[in-house]
Amino acid sequence: MQAETRQKRWRLILGGGEADGIGCTLSSMEQGMDQCLAAVYGDGANTGGRRGSLGASAPNVTRWLGDIRQYFPATVVRVIQQDAIERLGLRQLLLEPEVLLAVEADIHLVATLISLKNVIPGKTKDTARQVVAKVVEELLSRLQQPMQQAVKGALNRAVRNRRPRLQEIDWNRTIRANIKNYLPEYNTIVPDKLIGYGRKRSALKEVVLCIDQSGSMAPSVVYSSIFAAVMASMPALSTKMVVFDTAIVDLTDELHDDPVDLLFGLQLGGGTDINRAVGYCQGLISRPDDTVFILISDLYEGGNAKEMLKRVATLVASGVQVISLLALSDEGAPFYDHDMAAKFAALGIPTFACTPDQFPALMANALGKQDLGVWAAKEGIVTQQGQR
Repeated sequence: MQAETRQKRWRLILGGGEADGIGCTLSSMEQGMDQCLAAVYGDGANTGGRRGSLGASAPNVTRWLGDIRQYFPATVVRVIQQDAIERLGLRQLLLEPEVLLAVEADIHLVATLISLKNVIPGKTKDTARQVVAKVVEELLSRLQQPMQQAVKGALNRAVRNRRPRLQEIDWNRTIRANIKNYLPEYNTIVPDKLIGYGRKRSALKEVVLCIDQSGSMAPSVVYSSIFAAVMASMPALSTKMVVFDTAIVDLTDELHDDPVDLLFGLQLGGGTDINRAVGYCQGLISRPDDTVFILISDLYEGGNAKEMLKRVATLVASGVQVISLLALSDEGAPFYDHDMAAKFAALGIPTFACTPDQFPALMANALGKQDLGVWAAKEGIVTQQGQR
């Protein structure tokens, strides 16, 4: 049975009808799966060398989208959809409401719709907004609470006082500090000092997100925007968000608006001038020792690379905690400029990629001024090694 299942899987992978050399027979459901895959990846026999055979018909694409949802789980559907969009040039069909409603919405679809925002016709705009809003809601339900808990925990421990109110007492630290006062006959501890979480200023820390919105960084831009909106809702943080390609856009004032509006304010694609963006962000920093500066970029610089390195070195020397995220996405190792990443690492800047689920812990460690190299090693994250 296992051998037969394996054969059928190879048959679905290879396609090609009787020419595949396996000779196994597919059930009617498996034939449906095979046809769905052949539409995108080709069947190896009847496509005349073309990669797929969906065509440019909205009804055909809508029907195919329904079929793949019938045959495959949602995670696989999203991969096949994305491949269809990239391989068959279906972006124009996403501007049709009936097609857009049939698509399994995910982060890549959001990025695609944002990149198409200037050509979306009026009849599709409401549908596109609904699709993006659905994904944003799912992301917030998954990421908002972990982010808030991680940041609050880090900030609560950043400042402590010795005369805390009842609700401010850090009981774990208080018990450890007073363990010598344990009275066995009463089975209790009599504390002679209390340790509590500090009463904080309106903003304990400043966070500046400098986000590369060139086309290759699209999923990272979407995730970064969601996290920026979450952090902006926390009074103990002063959060700023700057996106850039060859131009610079400061979206800090939009962080308190609807996250969907924030995303549609992005302009994905274009070139890259990291140096100018870092220079702009330098002017936003008023308390270097209390600032975390996160550059989210693949580090392919289209501007002045030498000047860019000088700027980030100046930030590090001033006391700013600088982090270089090569990607903030669910994918694996990103494409990035390895030589530039090594130069960043040589400046003592933690340089690596991380997933959205790891980002809250990353921020907690950064705000607590912990060693991010140690944290990354525990998480199994491969960090860039510096070389001079």
